[in-house]
Amino acid sequence: MAFFKSETIRKSIHISSLVIPFTYRYLLGNKRLLGFTLLFVAFLVSLIIEFSRFWQKSFRKNFMRLFGLILRKHEWKDFTGATYLIFSGMLAVAFFEPTIAFCSMAFLSIGDTFAAIIGINFGKRKFLKVKKSLEGSLACFVSTFSFGLAFFWERPAMALVGALAATFAELWDVPVDDNVKIPLISGLVMTLFSIVIK
Repeated sequence: MAFFKSETIRKSIHISSLVIPFTYRYLLGNKRLLGFTLLFVAFLVSLIIEFSRFWQKSFRKNFMRLFGLILRKHEWKDFTGATYLIFSGMLAVAFFEPTIAFCSMAFLSIGDTFAAIIGINFGKRKFLKVKKSLEGSLACFVSTFSFGLAFFWERPAMALVGALAATFAELWDVPVDDNVKIPLISGLVMTLFSIVIK
């Protein structure tokens, strides 16, 4: 029960990270330098917090009191998902054209959230060697593809390719945080696809 509660809170926070791509697109007007600068500053602040909790006992105690419920066990001694999310957003803005950067960041917020919620509550068909389910992966694909269509409505193939890449990244069992894998792999695949279809 505690696991479901912590994951529900965690994913509620995770979906709220949509504020990053939407701020970049609509408030900053896709200004890459400004978007990168703000994310870089946020990343530095996040690193200061991370190393403070690693090195300062009193800070760590207060941090765990506030956020301990939603941290996964490996995050007690590693960077939190939030730090990885800011890092990948910074790279997406720097290296991908604005619409691709926007969608790749949003794919993380949406796809990972739906994969977790559906997978935890309804996942019956587990993939071998990975703690993922067919139902969760389908939820990731459907949610990211639907979102992508809203912004690539003239190029639905781009939305399809991006959603497939995001789903593959979410499912891929490698020691890289999902908050890095999903936006960077989907963004890279969409970028390469956009070059091929020109």
